[in-house]
Amino acid sequence: MNSARVIAKNTVTYLLANLLYFVFTFFTVIYTARYLGASLYGTLSIALAFAATFGVISDLGISTLTTREVAKDKLLTDKFVGNIIVLRLILAFITVGIIFIIANLGNYSQETTVTIYIASLSIIVAVFPGIFSSIFQAYEKMEYPSVNMILTGIILFSGTLFLISKGFGVVEFALLNVAAGIVVLAYCLIVYSWKVALPHIEFDINFWKKILNVSLPIGMISLSGMLYTYLDSIILSLLQPMEVVGWYSAAYRLMLVLLFIPTAVNVAVFPVMSKYFLSAPDALKLLYERYFKFMIIIAIPIGFGTVLLADKIILLIFGPAYTNSTTALQILIWTIVFTFAGASFVQLYIATNRQLIITKISLICVVINLILNLMLIPKFSYIGASIATVITEIILVSYLIRAGYKFGYGISRDIGLNIVFKVILCSIIMSIFIWYFQNLNLLILIVSALIIYIGTLYLIGGIDKVDLKIINKIIK
Repeated sequence: MNSARVIAKNTVTYLLANLLYFVFTFFTVIYTARYLGASLYGTLSIALAFAATFGVISDLGISTLTTREVAKDKLLTDKFVGNIIVLRLILAFITVGIIFIIANLGNYSQETTVTIYIASLSIIVAVFPGIFSSIFQAYEKMEYPSVNMILTGIILFSGTLFLISKGFGVVEFALLNVAAGIVVLAYCLIVYSWKVALPHIEFDINFWKKILNVSLPIGMISLSGMLYTYLDSIILSLLQPMEVVGWYSAAYRLMLVLLFIPTAVNVAVFPVMSKYFLSAPDALKLLYERYFKFMIIIAIPIGFGTVLLADKIILLIFGPAYTNSTTALQILIWTIVFTFAGASFVQLYIATNRQLIITKISLICVVINLILNLMLIPKFSYIGASIATVITEIILVSYLIRAGYKFGYGISRDIGLNIVFKVILCSIIMSIFIWYFQNLNLLILIVSALIIYIGTLYLIGGIDKVDLKIINKIIK
């Protein structure tokens, strides 16, 4: 199977899994937010933010490094798995300890503190699924991690309905995330033992040191990314009532679910980029340029459309109690636009052993984000947090794209400025349609706007012969 078809198969498989996970998560968020209310939903969001942010410490880039190295040499599989099981478990317990300490230092209620404690246990449970998924990614067998996601989504959704029917509180909702992780852990262990081999534990301290020496810069990228993703929510929880955190988190959750698109593509593209780096530099250039182009084509109209439809979206999904989330969503959606634009460069730099570029700017952005949040949140509350998030992402992605030219990975003018101009033009045309027909049914309005956007983009040459050739090859 050639690379285009492999990428297509893995992208479609993982994209469908992400889509299903998105659907289950989408309804889980709706029912949870409506049931708990803004204040308790804010409590749950902070607990999950702690788990997501500090959970990166339990990995420190080890999973990404494992995928990269095993993709190059499959004989390294047992060596990596045997050692990183122990290494990651140690890091996971250290991480949970750090969260316990920080939660106690914060001025949180007892209920919030307990919720944070329970949510943090999911970090330990997630170690094995993370390891096995990185191996399957290296083997370009994304159907197995895809089942992980679908299974998680089903458990969270069905569990949420059960908790609501029994009238449980926020602590039980945090416990549900741990339970889902345990089920996925059992599935992963069975499948990996069946398809690869039963893991054998190893204690090679020198190997651990080599792994951490290389993976740490990658881990710092993830940690800094998580920090400026959730730092605003954590600061909000310390300076503002939990109700405000709930409003902000509602908008933020809607924004984050859109990340399933680049996430699915990243998983399929990363192993291929790693191979092309050594064997086919021209193919690598084509791959990251077209990846950038397709992300731009998807992201910019999402930004325009969300700004115009945010009030309808919030009202439909969360109800009138979350009306204050509208402005936050209108601002935060532009974070997604820039995240999509920078996705290809993040994968490119890691695949070509230039992860220090991302580490450097990511750490700088954490500091910038912290300063902006401390300046803006006391004056503008959750609106200030939204602005800080967007500014930080703009700085990060701008640097990544600019650095590409320095290392010979710049985007050509035709793919860069030309496509951005055409996409913005088509997005404006689409926006005029949305504005004029804003009283239409929301679903009909979105579908009609999408058809207009794609049609105008094709007519003005935004989709060229190379794009059509790639699409046709993928379909075949």
